[in-house]
Amino acid sequence: MKLLSLFPILLLLISFTSHASFETYEFSTTHNEMRYFKLSKELRCPTCQNQNISDSDAPLAADLRRELHRMIEEGYQDEAILDFMVSRFGDFVHYRPRIAPETYLLWYGPFILLLGGFGVVFVVARNRRKRAALSQLSPSESKLDELQDTSNGDIEPSVELTSEERVRLERLLQQDKNQ
Repeated sequence: MKLLSLFPILLLLISFTSHASFETYEFSTTHNEMRYFKLSKELRCPTCQNQNISDSDAPLAADLRRELHRMIEEGYQDEAILDFMVSRFGDFVHYRPRIAPETYLLWYGPFILLLGGFGVVFVVARNRRKRAALSQLSPSESKLDELQDTSNGDIEPSVELTSEERVRLERLLQQDKNQ
C-alpha cells in the first residue's frame, strides 16, 4: 500500500527531469532554413563531443545555433560560416575535417597503422615458417643453416662443430663451389 502511494510522487519527480526546450528560428527564405539544418548537422558540439549542435542540449550548442542563424540571415556563405566556427573552436567542431597538413594524421593515420599491422603479421608468419622448416632438418643441417643466416654467407662457426660435422660442411661447400 505504501508503494502505491509513492508511485505518483515518483512520476512527478521523473517528469521534471525530462523537460526539454525547443528553439524555433524565423528564416527569411526556405533556402536559408535548409542551409541552417544542413550546417547544424555538420557542426559538432564542442561540449558533447559526439553530437551535432542541432541534437545537443548544451548551452554552448544553443549559442552556436543562435550564431549560425544570425550568420545565415546576414548572408554569410556556408564556407565563411564553417571557417568562422573552425577558427573559433578548431577542426574538432567539423564532423568531416578538411584534408590539410594539420589533419593528415587524422585522415591517413588509420591506414598507416593498418599497413604497419600487416607488416608485423607478415614478419611473424615468415619467422614461424622458417622455424617450422628448421625443425624438420637434421640437427647438423639446422646448425649449418643457422650459421649461414647469422654470418651472411661467410661461415665462421661461433659454435664448435664435431669432426663429423666439419667434414660434412667441407663436402657441402665443395659441392656448392663446383655448381
